[in-house]
Amino acid sequence: MCGIAGQLRLGQSTDVSLLDECTRMANAILHRGPDDHGVWVEPSAGVGLAHRRLAIVDLSPAGHQPMASTSGRYVMVFNGEIYNHVDLRRQLEKNGFLPAWRGHSDTETLLAAFDAWGVEQALKQCVGMFAIALWDLDKKELVLARDRLGEKPLYYGWQGQGNDAVFFFGSELKALRAHPSFHAAVDRNSLALYFRHNYIPAPHSIYQGVHKLQPGSILTVSAERPVPSIREYWSVLETVIAGTESRQAARSPTDAVNELEALLKSAVAQQMMADVPLGAFLSGGIDSSTVVALMQSQSTRPVKTFTIGFHEKDYNEAEHAAAVAKHLATDHTELYITPQEAMSVIPLLSDIYDEPFSDSSQIPTFLVSQLARQHVTVSLSGDAGDELFSGYTRYTAASKAWGKLSRVPLSVRRTAASSIMALSPDTWSKLTSWIPSPIFRHRFGDKLHKGAGVLASSSIDHLYHGLVSHWSDPAQLVIGGNEPQTLLTGNMPELKDLDPVERMMALDLLTYLPDDILTKVDRASMAVTLESRVPMLDHRVVEFAWQLPQSLKQRDGVGKWALRQVLYRHVPQSLIDRPKMGFGVPIDAWLRGPLREWAETLLDESRLRQEGYLHPEPIRQKWAEHLSGSRNWAYHLWDVLMFQAWLEKNFP
Repeated sequence: MCGIAGQLRLGQSTDVSLLDECTRMANAILHRGPDDHGVWVEPSAGVGLAHRRLAIVDLSPAGHQPMASTSGRYVMVFNGEIYNHVDLRRQLEKNGFLPAWRGHSDTETLLAAFDAWGVEQALKQCVGMFAIALWDLDKKELVLARDRLGEKPLYYGWQGQGNDAVFFFGSELKALRAHPSFHAAVDRNSLALYFRHNYIPAPHSIYQGVHKLQPGSILTVSAERPVPSIREYWSVLETVIAGTESRQAARSPTDAVNELEALLKSAVAQQMMADVPLGAFLSGGIDSSTVVALMQSQSTRPVKTFTIGFHEKDYNEAEHAAAVAKHLATDHTELYITPQEAMSVIPLLSDIYDEPFSDSSQIPTFLVSQLARQHVTVSLSGDAGDELFSGYTRYTAASKAWGKLSRVPLSVRRTAASSIMALSPDTWSKLTSWIPSPIFRHRFGDKLHKGAGVLASSSIDHLYHGLVSHWSDPAQLVIGGNEPQTLLTGNMPELKDLDPVERMMALDLLTYLPDDILTKVDRASMAVTLESRVPMLDHRVVEFAWQLPQSLKQRDGVGKWALRQVLYRHVPQSLIDRPKMGFGVPIDAWLRGPLREWAETLLDESRLRQEGYLHPEPIRQKWAEHLSGSRNWAYHLWDVLMFQAWLEKNFP
């Protein structure tokens, strides 16, 4: 695991200036790779590649980057892991492509594969996570590539005009900002997208002219062809379509579970490859427990597992994780965090995430990464189980709701929704104050207003878009901002023959997973120099999951059926079956209490007007309602606060 950065200049450059600029870019992401660093430049071509190394496989100098291929055609910087690189070496040797190996790093294997098969064909044979920058000395062309599902980040963009133009790239935006030619302004349209989703979806970024390379893509750019050319070498959509078309109805549930266990076991085994201490995050839920169980079943010693606990019962899963760890006999470490310790992370977030990002589970994710790094350098996680095996409760809830609502004419539903919205949530809550059930009464008005939005949905896609939205009309919040079309709006992919739940799963796999979940984990773990790996995102597991019929994922309203059956072979069902709990923190209460003064400073009306990015009125209204307790606007306010904190740090 490492950090990469570099540039391609159109104008003339000296080796001194290229070395200095690339070194500055790499040093800005020192946390991603403190073990070693290197820079390679070719002044005549105006190109420079920089690398910061976190040594995981082949700790010797033979793994140093930038690294040149044996043929001399390619020079590469590489962030990630190729888990099947030993198999690739055997295949290269079998096919007669036998270089004089200098070491046993996967970087060297990857370069040999490029020499033998070309970039695209080599990547198609790789199993791994990666962000790659490759200079082709024959074609005088820069090639960028990103792994299939988007585990590793890669930003790129042009700055400047004419001979002063610079194309640069990096693992994080702070690497680009370190370049003296970086002068990008805030992209207000991307900001509108951020307030919709609590993250900025690829290919957009917070800066004008700077983009995220989409997962499964290869980008090429050169001085002769400065407009980047991007092509896919692997596609989520094609995988979804191919999987649903090739479903084998004859496959028995037992055979399906056996195949799934074998695939997951193989993926876990490959991802346990490391020359440094390795462990796993363990929440006690289905996904992380499955990964840990399969790790322990293949380990000769107790696997190191890590859990963060909270004293607030509604947010604490540590006791469940401890029970699973005890059953599997792992070497378990748990740490109970006080609210003060959790809140101490907040000032770090704008630097860790580099652009506005407001999934509040970023806080416990950072804390569990920090805990794990005290003991290991690599940690496996259970991410992606929900998206692949139908785990989110919103899937079932939305599908059931739409099944009933779609039978009622839209005009009738919209009239009913308007009637509900005519009364404020506070009024609705007061009208139901006589009802004895506190669970029913709790924020009844908020729930009713949210239900009105569901009532007014014109399609399952419209309903899904509403469920994954924070600010329902962010263009009215961001001054001068207009939401670009995304995969969830005007660019909606054609998803034939998928039922409503499968449509939502596919869209999550394309958007929410890479841009929220994987972003959250990558930045939090790399901030403390910890490599995080996700076995369920082995693309062979992903492809197999989409070949399973929905009946093997959801049964009797419960998701992850096949995955649960794998886990039950290793952990008693009684330790696992319980309501799903998110990995969250009580932001709503903190904003009314210990975070109130900090929030009030960032949400000050005169400050908002002076900065000129956001209309103060809707923010101040939500802030007042939240403080009064009449509404819970924690998510919406956290979006604003994370932008304001980012703005304060980057545009003081």
